[in-house]
Amino acid sequence: MGLWHRFIEAVGVTTAPSPDPAPAPQPMREAASAQGADEPGWRRLSGDGLSTQNERDLSPMAQDRMQKVAEYLWQSNLIANRLVELPLAYLLAEGVTLQCKDEEHQKLLNAFWSDPINNWPLKLTPRVRALGLLGEQCYIANVREGDGFVRLGYLDPRQIATVVTDPGNDEQPIGVVTKRDNRGKQHKYRVMVLGDDADLFSEQTARIRAEDFTDGECLLYQLNKFPNGSRGRSDLLGQIDWLDAYDEFLFNELDRIGYLRAFVWDVTLAGADPQAVKNYEKEFKAPAPNSTFVHNDSVKLEAKSPSLQAAETSESARLLRNHVLGGSTTPEHWFGGGGDVNRAAASEMGEPTFKIYTGRQQFLRLMLEEIGRFVLWRAAQASGTRPDWSDDKWQVTAVFPELVNRDVTKFAAALASLVSAVVQMIDAGLLTEETALKIVADVAQRFGQDFDAKTELEAARKEAAQRKADRQAEDMFRLPPDTDADADAGAAPTDLNAPGQPDNARQQAQRAQQSV
Repeated sequence: MGLWHRFIEAVGVTTAPSPDPAPAPQPMREAASAQGADEPGWRRLSGDGLSTQNERDLSPMAQDRMQKVAEYLWQSNLIANRLVELPLAYLLAEGVTLQCKDEEHQKLLNAFWSDPINNWPLKLTPRVRALGLLGEQCYIANVREGDGFVRLGYLDPRQIATVVTDPGNDEQPIGVVTKRDNRGKQHKYRVMVLGDDADLFSEQTARIRAEDFTDGECLLYQLNKFPNGSRGRSDLLGQIDWLDAYDEFLFNELDRIGYLRAFVWDVTLAGADPQAVKNYEKEFKAPAPNSTFVHNDSVKLEAKSPSLQAAETSESARLLRNHVLGGSTTPEHWFGGGGDVNRAAASEMGEPTFKIYTGRQQFLRLMLEEIGRFVLWRAAQASGTRPDWSDDKWQVTAVFPELVNRDVTKFAAALASLVSAVVQMIDAGLLTEETALKIVADVAQRFGQDFDAKTELEAARKEAAQRKADRQAEDMFRLPPDTDADADAGAAPTDLNAPGQPDNARQQAQRAQQSV
C-alpha cells in the first residue's frame, strides 16, 4: 500500500543487554510501503489500531492518522471524493430549514440560522462533509448575556485530545479536552445536555463537570462509534487501504500501457565479429520517421516491441472498485460501471443506498433539532422561563429535501386496483369501511400522505352528507318572481316538486323555464 495508507506502531523491547533496567526507547513508524507491510510491528490503518485504554476506540495516534488520511483521500482519490459528495448532494442540495409551530420561537430560530456568524445555509454543507470524513463534530457555544442568543464556533476534531465520559455511564460524554497549543495551553469544554446537571447526573459527575470543565460549553456529535466508545470514526475508515490499492492499480496500469507502446531497434549483422558489432553500434543512428535506411544483405533492421502477455485488466479493476463501492452500499452504475444493469434493475439496486442515506439524514435531523432546542433553551433561561419539552411550541423540526423524486406511476396503478378491491369487499360484507381505509392509507403513505383512518372516515361521511344535501337543493326548482302571480304580494316561491302540486301548474312552470 501507499505511504498515506499504512499506519503502524513498533511494539516489543530490545534484546540487547543493558545495565539500565529501564526499557530502551522504541521507534515509532507511521507508514510503510507494500514491501514492508509484512514486517513485525506494521499494521494497516483499517486494521487493529485500538487503544490500550479503551478497546472500542482507536489509539490517539491512529485516530489522528485516520483523520489526516481521510482528508487526503477526499482531495486526491476520485472514488473517495464521490463517496463523500454523493450523499451530500442527496441530503442537502435543496437546503435545510428549522421550523417551530410557535411564532416567537420561529423568529428565534430564524435569527440563529441566518446570523452572519452562524450562517448555517452557507456552512451546513462543509460541516456535514467534515462530519463524515472525520467522524466527529464539535461546536463551541457562545451565549450572549441578556437575551441568551447563541453563536456556535467550530472546534476542529483533530484538535481534540480526549472525550471524557460519565464515570457511571460510558455512553454519555461529559467533557472535551483539547490538545495543547503552541503556548502549552489546553482547553476543557463541558458537553451540553439540555437540562440541569443536578437533575441529569450523579453528584460526582456533576462535580466533575463543574470543577474540571470550566473553559466553556460545547455540543458534540459523533458517527460510527460504539455506545461505550469515546471517539467517532470516519466513513472512509474501512475503505482506506482498498481505495489506495485501486489508485495504485491504475497507476501501474498506466506504466504497463507505456511499456506496451515502447519499442527498440533490433540490428542484425551477418558474419560480423564482436569488434565489428561495436564499431557499427557507434556509427548507427536510428532512422527518423519517413526517412530511408540503406544497407546491404548483411544488415537487418527490425523494430521490436515488448510482448508482456498481460491479461485483460478491466475485470480486476472492476473487482477492486466494486469492493470499495459495496462497502459503502453504492451501486456500481453510479460510477460509470454499468455492467449488465438495465433500468429496472438499476431502480431496485438504488433502494439499499437510499436507506443508508435516510439513516444519515435522520442523524442529521436529530442533531439539528437538538441544536435548535438548545437555542430556545438558552433564550428561555435568559427570560426566566422553564421549557416544557412535551409542548408542541418547544418542538423543533429540521426539514430536509426529499432524497429522490418518487416514481408514483406504479403506486398509482396499485392504488386504483386496491380501491376497486376494497369497495367490492365492502359491498360483499367482507370488510368494514374503517379497515378498508386503513389498507388504502398504507399505499397513500407512498405519496407522502399520512392520515388516521377513523378520523378520515368520519370527515368523509360528513362531507358526503353535505354534498348530497347541496345536490338536492340544486335540483329543487323555484318559480322566478316575475312568473309567479303571488310574487308581487310577497308570497313564497312555489315548490313544483312538492306533493299535490297541479299538473298544469308544473307544465306552465316548465314552459316558462324553457323560454327563459
